[in-house]
Amino acid sequence: MSRSHLIARALGLFGAAFLIHSSPASAESFQGLLKKGYTVGNMSQGKSGAMGWVLTGKDGKQFCKSKVSLAVVDKKTLVSILGSGRMVKVDRATFEASLGGPDPSLPLLSDLKAGRVGPQHVGGCTPLRG
Repeated sequence: MSRSHLIARALGLFGAAFLIHSSPASAESFQGLLKKGYTVGNMSQGKSGAMGWVLTGKDGKQFCKSKVSLAVVDKKTLVSILGSGRMVKVDRATFEASLGGPDPSLPLLSDLKAGRVGPQHVGGCTPLRG
């Protein structure tokens, strides 16, 4: 074999090994992670600014984005949670009047902040590095 052929072959093997080694852990569902024994942390802001929760388990940590856009603060106030992570207060009476009544599916902000969330409020999960 010629030297250039050996180098090309070595680079091909190195590239294949690099791809196998560097492939990120596959994203999993919130429910799948809970079944594996992961614990849910308090609501926090990810690097992108999006709100979500860090789940910690024996295989590492995952950040699961929030799908919640509106949450109940108290009898008078709701918050709109923007994609940037910013929370904007909304008058609950005005909002409910525009809907024709209260929306019982809205989660409590205190539950979200404490990590007491249901799968319907959680989006995709991605592995955290480091």
